[in-house]
Amino acid sequence: MEEEVDKLELMFQKADSDLDYIQYRVEYEIKTNHPDSAGEKNPVTLLKELSAIKSRYQTLHARFKPIAVEQKETKSRICTTLNKTATMIQELQKQIDLELSPLTEEEKMAAQQLKSYMSD
Repeated sequence: MEEEVDKLELMFQKADSDLDYIQYRVEYEIKTNHPDSAGEKNPVTLLKELSAIKSRYQTLHARFKPIAVEQKETKSRICTTLNKTATMIQELQKQIDLELSPLTEEEKMAAQQLKSYMSD
């Protein structure tokens, strides 16, 4: 889950950088190649639209950041709760002298995945 969040954040940063570059290129092209372009859409309007799009991307990124933080905190709480629950089950099994059967392959894989999520 964190990898997807990081990828999205990098995508927003790249989009922001790309928009800056596009704006620079458009301004440069207008200044050098079309100083008096008549009958076409106003370049200033195009630049304002580009700025508005960039602003929307920045707004989305700002709204996305707290969600990413909350996801990390939620993941941490879930892992902590699962770890405590597993420990309690083991202690209860020891207290009642329950004979434990070996873990199945599926249980072993689940335990490994849980440990890897907890270490992230």
